[in-house]
Amino acid sequence: MSIDPTAKIHDSAIVDEGASVGANTRIWHFVHVSPQARIGSGCSLGQNVYVGNDVTIGDNVRIQNNVSVFDAVRLEDDVFCGPSMVFTNVYNPRSAISRKDEYRETWVRKGATLGANCTIVCGNEIGAHAFIGAGAVVNQPVPPYALMVGVPAKRKGWMCSCGVQLKGAGDVTCGSCGSKYQITDWVCTKK
Repeated sequence: MSIDPTAKIHDSAIVDEGASVGANTRIWHFVHVSPQARIGSGCSLGQNVYVGNDVTIGDNVRIQNNVSVFDAVRLEDDVFCGPSMVFTNVYNPRSAISRKDEYRETWVRKGATLGANCTIVCGNEIGAHAFIGAGAVVNQPVPPYALMVGVPAKRKGWMCSCGVQLKGAGDVTCGSCGSKYQITDWVCTKK
């Protein structure tokens, strides 16, 4: 087990032998981290979080209460997972049929936000700084900076890396932090 001495792990949490936990990471009540999981530095795993074996979690990731990060999920740095949001890893599960050899990888890129109670269907990539609204169901790849809402999730706009919705098209400046973007119908690029 590779647990940095600065990590704080609640007495009720289970971190299995072999798991890796980075510096200053906080693991709260009733969390279970599987033996091959890799968790970066400065993370926070809220109450009742489960982390599978084939999971990589970057630095400064926030996973709120009641989230299961199943095998084949990759969270890059600065990802936010809202309360009770859902990851899947099998596209067509059946209780009577084992499909562990059919797990589909899910990537959540740097700085993305996954709102409370949203569902990320396995095999998709959530682009950097994308914002998935509460309760949305993502069943397709999401471009960077996209604001996705609904069931199934549809793009309703673009978000700044600071978390504020961007207004307009062409050359756009965030009204909150001043970051500059180029926005077309299909792409948002930070300048």
